[in-house]
Amino acid sequence: MTIDPAASGAVLKRERVRQAILELLETRRPGDAIPSERALCADLGVSRPTLRAAVDELVREGLLVREHGRGMFVAPEKIVQELAPEQGAFSLPRAAGVWSSRLLEFTVVPAGARVGRRLRMSPAGRVRYVVRLRLVDGVPMALEYLHLPLERVPGLTAAELERGRLHEQLRTRHGVHVREAVQSIEPTVATPEESRLLEVPELSPALLFERLTTDTDDRPVEYVHALYRGDRYRIVSRLSLEPPQGSPSDAPPPPVSSPVEHHPGIPPGDLSAGAPVAYSARGEVQNRQGRLRG
Repeated sequence: MTIDPAASGAVLKRERVRQAILELLETRRPGDAIPSERALCADLGVSRPTLRAAVDELVREGLLVREHGRGMFVAPEKIVQELAPEQGAFSLPRAAGVWSSRLLEFTVVPAGARVGRRLRMSPAGRVRYVVRLRLVDGVPMALEYLHLPLERVPGLTAAELERGRLHEQLRTRHGVHVREAVQSIEPTVATPEESRLLEVPELSPALLFERLTTDTDDRPVEYVHALYRGDRYRIVSRLSLEPPQGSPSDAPPPPVSSPVEHHPGIPPGDLSAGAPVAYSARGEVQNRQGRLRG
C-alpha cells in the first residue's frame, strides 16, 4: 500500500490516498479499527494534511467513522431496498430492518400555491399535513413531509400514520387505490433543525426525495418530500446495455448532427443508437448491526 512519488498535484495525490485506504477497508470488517493517521502517513509517504483530506471525504461518504479519542473505524454495512424491473414496471420489496415512525406534526392547512399545483387543487383547498420521522432499528433515518387532499382521506388518523404502510391503509380503510408514483431524487443538505432530528451535524449531506402519487383514476393522492441521511443512504443503479433482440450490434452511429441521448454517468455516444436501456436501482440504508437484505 504505497503512493507513487511521481504523482503530482494535491487533488491527484489525495485521490491516490483515498484509493489506498479503500483497498485497506476491503480487508477489514465493519467496526474494525484502521491504523492511526501517523501510521498511515508513514506507510503511504504523504503529509498529514493530504491524508486528513482523503479521510474526511471517506467519513462524509459514510465509509469511515472517526471517534474522538479512539481512532478511525470501518463504518457499518448497509441494509438494502431494491427497485427491480418486473413486467415492464418496478416492484418495491420491503426494506430490511425494523422501520417505525414518530409523528412530529399532524394538522390541516391550506394547500398553498406550490402544493396546490402538484395536487391539482385550489391553493385555498385543505390538505392533511403530516411530518414523520422515520427510524430504522430505532435510528433516525429520514424526515417525511406529507400532503394529502383532506377530501380524499377525511378519516385518516395519527395512529395509522405511526403504524406505517400508508398506501395499505389508504386502500383498506379509505377506499383509495394508489397506482403510480413519480419520484425525483437530488442532493441537498440538512437544515439545523433537520440535522437535530436526524442526529447528524448541521448542513450534513442528504438526499431529497420528491414524490407525487396518483390513484387508478389518475387523481393525486399525496405529495411528499422526504429528506434521507446522506451518510446512511445511497442509490445504486444497474443498466442493461445490450442492443434489442434482432438488431445488429454493429449498427452505424447516428449522424453527427442528430441529438445524442445521454444517460447519467455514461458519456454521450457510448451506447448504440436507439438502444433501450433497462434500469433498476436500489437504496442502501446503513444499519449499525450489519447488512440485512429485503
